[in-house]
Amino acid sequence: MLKNIDPLLTPELLQVLAAMGHGDELAVVDANFPADSVARRTGHGRVVPLSGASMPEAVRAILSLLPLDEFVDTPVRRMAVDNAPDDLPEAQREVQTVIDEAAGHHWPTGGMGRFDFYEAARNSYAVVLTGERRYYANVLIRKGAVPPDN
Repeated sequence: MLKNIDPLLTPELLQVLAAMGHGDELAVVDANFPADSVARRTGHGRVVPLSGASMPEAVRAILSLLPLDEFVDTPVRRMAVDNAPDDLPEAQREVQTVIDEAAGHHWPTGGMGRFDFYEAARNSYAVVLTGERRYYANVLIRKGAVPPDN
């Protein structure tokens, strides 16, 4: 155990977060997502499992360490609902609250279609598979930079 680190953050996930660079993306996905086939094409090359975590719990733990990219309008992008792209399902609304808390202000997510999301996830650094069973609970988080000490 380590002090001050969310216990959901496994050793493998900690290594992934530390290895990512500014602008790298992390796909955090629900239990229905084709995580294994998508993860094989990522920089990490395999799924990082967080089977017992909901989407909001996983994103909260990740954002406790990972800075959001302040140089883009939408450092978090979500899979949009196919027939209602402006709809925010419950899990995505909860994730939006987590993002706003981590950022200290409202920072809306960008929506993208399911197949565009799949392709973007294939190009991400890694795929984190949660135990979330609610539909469309999939996000891409772009890592920001940590500023130098003054």
